[in-house]
Amino acid sequence: MRLARDLHPVAWWVWAVGLAVAASCTTNPLLLLVLLGAVTLVVLTCRSDQPWARSFRLYVWLGVVVLVVRILFRVLLGGDAPGHVLFTLPTIPLPDWAAGISLLGPFTREELLAATYEGLRLATLLIAVGAANALANPKRLMKSLPPALYEIGTAMTVAISVVPQLADSARRVRAAQQLRGGPTGRWRRIRGVRRLLVPILEDAFDRSLALAAGMDARGYGRTGELSARQRRATGALIIAGLIGVCVGVYAFLDSTAPRLLALPMLVLGMLLALGGFALAGRRVQRTRYRPDRWRLPELVVAASGIAAGAGMWALQRWESAIAHPGVLVRPEVSLLALVAALVAVLPVWAAPLPVTAGRREEALA
Repeated sequence: MRLARDLHPVAWWVWAVGLAVAASCTTNPLLLLVLLGAVTLVVLTCRSDQPWARSFRLYVWLGVVVLVVRILFRVLLGGDAPGHVLFTLPTIPLPDWAAGISLLGPFTREELLAATYEGLRLATLLIAVGAANALANPKRLMKSLPPALYEIGTAMTVAISVVPQLADSARRVRAAQQLRGGPTGRWRRIRGVRRLLVPILEDAFDRSLALAAGMDARGYGRTGELSARQRRATGALIIAGLIGVCVGVYAFLDSTAPRLLALPMLVLGMLLALGGFALAGRRVQRTRYRPDRWRLPELVVAASGIAAGAGMWALQRWESAIAHPGVLVRPEVSLLALVAALVAVLPVWAAPLPVTAGRREEALA
C-alpha cells in the first residue's frame, strides 16, 4: 500500500530534465506527442493541492503560444522553400545587405510541417520544465541544495516559484472579484483585465516579501568567518575544477582531441570542483530538521527520466531516420522509440500518493 507523502523535489527535477533531453533529441511529432501525454498524465496523477501545483496549465498555454509563434515566424520568414504551395503572400523586397532573407511570399506545406515539428519540440521542453514546477516543492528544493549553493538556490527558488505564485494570486483575485459581482460580458471582461493585473502583482509581491522576511528571521544565508587562506584555496579549487570540466567536455565533443585526455580531465575537474564546494559550504551556518531522504520511489522516478533521455539519445544515434524523419516522409515509430517515450510514465505507479487536504484529514482522523 502506497502512503501519501511528498516525493523528493530533486527526483522530480531529474525526471523532468531527462524528459527535456529526450524531447531535444527528436523532431518526430508522434514521439513528442507521446512525451507530452506522459508528462500530462504524471502531473495530473501525482501533483498535490499546493499553490505551485496549479501552474502546469500556464505552461501548457505558454507551449501553445510558442508553437503558434514559431509557425507565424516561419510564415513571415519563409524563404521560398520548394514544395506544395498552400498560399501565397505578397513578397516584401529587402535591401542587398539582407540577402538570403525573404519576407512573406509563398508558404509551402513542407515549411508548415517543419515549423510545427520545431515548435512542438520547444513546447515539449517548456512543458517538461512546467511539470517539474508543478510537482516539486520549491521550498524543499531550496533546503535540499548543498550549503555552498545557498545563494544560487535562493535565486532559483524565487525564479521557479514566480509562475506558481502568480497563478495562485490570479485565482484568489478572480474569485474575490466574482464574489463582488464583476463584469460578465465578453468585452467587459476584456476591459476588466486591468482590474486583475494590479491586485495580482501586488499580492505576489507581498508574498515574496513575506517569504524573504521569514527566511531572514530564520537566519537563512548567514555565513561564518573564513580566513584569507581558506578563501583563496576555495576559489582556486573551484576555478581549477571548472577548467578541468570544460577541457574534458571539449575533448569528448571534439573528434580530433585525444580521447585519453577526456575522461581523466573530466573526473579530475569534478573532484576539484566538489572539493571547492565542500570548503565553501563551511562558511554557511545552518541546521536541518528532518532532512529529506532518497528512497526507492525517488530512485525509480529519477531513473525513469534518465532512461527516457538516454533512450532518445540512443534513438538519435542509431535510428536517426525515426528520430528526425523530416517533412518529406511520414513519421514512423520503432520499438526502441516507444519504450524510450513510455518509460516516462513510471512515476504514475512508482511515486507515492500526493498529499492533499482530504488525505491530511484522513491521517488526522
